[in-house]
Amino acid sequence: MSEFATDISRHVWQTKYRYIDGEQRDRTITDTWRRIAASLAAVEPADAAAWEQRFFDILRDFKFLPGGRIQAGAGTARNVTLFNCFVMGTIEDSIPGIFRALQEGAVTMQQGGGIGLDFSTLRPRGMQAKGAGSIASGPVSFMEVWDAMCGTILSTGARRGAMMATLLCDHPDIEEFVVAKQQPGQLRRFNLSVQVTDAFMATVRNDGEWPLVFPAAAFDADGETISREWPGTAGVVPCRVVRRVRARQLWELILRGTFEYAEPGVLFIDRINQLNNLWYRERIGATNPCGEIPLPPYGACDLGSINLTRFIASPFTPEARIDFDSLTDTAHVAVRLLDNVIDASRFPLPQQEENARGSRRIGLGITGLADALLMLGLTYGSDRSLAIIAEVMRVICHTAYRASITLAEEKGGFPYFERDKYLRGAFVRSLPDDIRNGIATHGIRNSHLIAIAPTGTISLLAGNVSSGIEPIFAASYRRKVLAEDGRPQEFLLTDYALDLWRRIARVATGIPNGFVTAAELPVAAHLEVQAAMQPFVDHSISKTINVPEDCRFSEFQEIYDLAYDKGLKGCTTFRPNPVTGTVLTEEAAGTKAPHCCVLERESD
Repeated sequence: MSEFATDISRHVWQTKYRYIDGEQRDRTITDTWRRIAASLAAVEPADAAAWEQRFFDILRDFKFLPGGRIQAGAGTARNVTLFNCFVMGTIEDSIPGIFRALQEGAVTMQQGGGIGLDFSTLRPRGMQAKGAGSIASGPVSFMEVWDAMCGTILSTGARRGAMMATLLCDHPDIEEFVVAKQQPGQLRRFNLSVQVTDAFMATVRNDGEWPLVFPAAAFDADGETISREWPGTAGVVPCRVVRRVRARQLWELILRGTFEYAEPGVLFIDRINQLNNLWYRERIGATNPCGEIPLPPYGACDLGSINLTRFIASPFTPEARIDFDSLTDTAHVAVRLLDNVIDASRFPLPQQEENARGSRRIGLGITGLADALLMLGLTYGSDRSLAIIAEVMRVICHTAYRASITLAEEKGGFPYFERDKYLRGAFVRSLPDDIRNGIATHGIRNSHLIAIAPTGTISLLAGNVSSGIEPIFAASYRRKVLAEDGRPQEFLLTDYALDLWRRIARVATGIPNGFVTAAELPVAAHLEVQAAMQPFVDHSISKTINVPEDCRFSEFQEIYDLAYDKGLKGCTTFRPNPVTGTVLTEEAAGTKAPHCCVLERESD
């Protein structure tokens, strides 16, 4: 199969994306591309054959990489969803409500979707249930039930489903949540993130006391209350102050956990909601498992990534450049392809279908960024690279919005669209005048359009290009993946761009100018790359900041202050530690891997 440059690419295709059902089968990866293109073009009301060819053209040679669920499920007879991930509905604070939510999560994961959940609605441990006399066991105890459920449901293909759990920073059980994964084997199927508010960050910086609260309606007796927005309630509600803690002490507990155990992550939840294009109808409290799509209850993510390595002309020469014309054409067609996924997909639950069709959210992103920069002769994180990164994302973002306006002219806008409110959104106000005028005149097909996913699996499929917007991990390294029988299998990999340079230069060893690995980068470079992209990303960015093992905790704390001050929506770091273990191993050094991007945990 000559389409595959590496053994692991063929392995990924065979175990995850190749369709075989009796006599029906993908004999080559070209058959897979044809199957996807034909399936998604079939929902077109006219010119389906022409769109099938255009979809195939961007899929061919891995130029555009749809999310894994699309590649595995489109055009098959399988009862699966084409959406990578979902945020589940609000968990009702009652035993029937909790187990109804558990059932919905199980059904969703069975069909191949990863899930995110906000556990803030569940009353804290030790609180007496109003009117029942029983004592609540708290959200972390119920997370263990979800963890057990996830362990029993094998998702589509050779992977287990991924889950994200979030909790508000003012929930009374926040300390228990923060340390929940610090014992080996505990909640291993969850990623954890704390919803951090602007008020909390201000209190940390003022060294003040921070109230831990829960909605007052859940209490029998009266007590001190303050007003808070709370998931599952309409607007601001009175909340009972359960106790107070020093904000800096709680913040240090969160960051110490991340420093020592790589979790929890941090979501700057007020910023997420302030910049949400559907601010006028949603309150977001959770994300998909890798964090790039903040979603409302029953929201879904429809993902695809442009492989930037395929748009570099004359790589590793003084004439190296980005083919922006081809990039623009690909982004334009990719928006239509992802929009068609919404109409072609099955949905595990009717509420998910209603939300997906109502908002028509898509998440167009990129992969191979670090390799593309190297092919241009640029060092990842340098000033020149940051300018290129911003320009690439500006072109993709603005092309996507213009394509969505064109689609709205042809097919109609998304049902939740309210023109004046949508145009008042903070992100939409940052768009060029021609886009805003187009939205005002014609509407827009998709409420959101841009997301940067980790793309670990599909990047391996494309020949081991650098994953998402992450730096190159290493020149060569060993990677464990799951075989079809669920057992780990190890491959020795060489970075795509490095391998290309060696073939062009006709050398067996050595590295080109500008080559830098994740371990060699200063922490500031990670943040600068993420910050350069954020103004052009209406969803969010999955990015892991690699921190050396010998980093001082005081320096580590500064990462999160900088992330907040630079306007990021969240921050995830990884410092080698004994709990999360080794997944990627450098051929010589044995460095630990980012925890969120391993094949059996990510959602593509």
